[in-house]
Amino acid sequence: MSVAAVQHITSRDNPLLKQLRQLVQHNTAYRREGRCWVEGEHLCDAALRRGVRPAVAVYAEAAWPQLPADWRDAATRNVVLPDALFEGLSALESASRMGFVLDLPPDAAPRAGVASVVLDQVQDAGNVGSILRSAAAFGFGQVLALKGTAALWSPKVLRAGMGAHFGLHLVESLEVAQIRAAELPLLATSSHQGQWVHSANLPWPCAWVMGHEGQGVRPELLQQAAQTLRIVQPGGEESLNVAAAAAICLHASAIARSPT
Repeated sequence: MSVAAVQHITSRDNPLLKQLRQLVQHNTAYRREGRCWVEGEHLCDAALRRGVRPAVAVYAEAAWPQLPADWRDAATRNVVLPDALFEGLSALESASRMGFVLDLPPDAAPRAGVASVVLDQVQDAGNVGSILRSAAAFGFGQVLALKGTAALWSPKVLRAGMGAHFGLHLVESLEVAQIRAAELPLLATSSHQGQWVHSANLPWPCAWVMGHEGQGVRPELLQQAAQTLRIVQPGGEESLNVAAAAAICLHASAIARSPT
């Protein structure tokens, strides 16, 4: 691996910092820039462990002298900022001292036969990030987001995903008809109808459809589903949070896939 160049920036009007502020402050700026910003050691380390080499690594001056050699050479280019300038860039309550600028993958299409989660207008960034974590944990390789779903590479979804993004094939802004390209049986969730998920014969690979927080899965997708499933709720609540429901359903698939 070649040694990365190092640049010290002291002006808040530097073009790179202007770009980073856009990525931090606007949920869909990554679509225009073709890049995203991840902040903090955990997310940066998760990217590196998945083989992602950042285009730019940004460090606070206080952190730079303490970095091990492999972190100094992780990116194509290193930028060092005064601590106050880095803190002004941070979107975290307690600013970290490092972040990466990552080039996003080129426009993606659904991959056929890859176990998937379909997000049908799931709008809360925390829910979306949590579902991505569950998908990665339980062996699903792809997340397909229909139009109306929270932006997958937005700062809040990235933080909630805790690094899951880097182990998944992510496709967003899809129409319902494009889901067929995955060539998988759809398993739709419902709070009031269908077979109990814990006793169902679940196919693998499959595509679980998780619906809007208030409206659930749209009727068009319910009609296409190979199975409609629901979760036992002996406590009597009307419905579960979509991220909690996703974790239960994806775990059920993981158990069915590996019964031992």
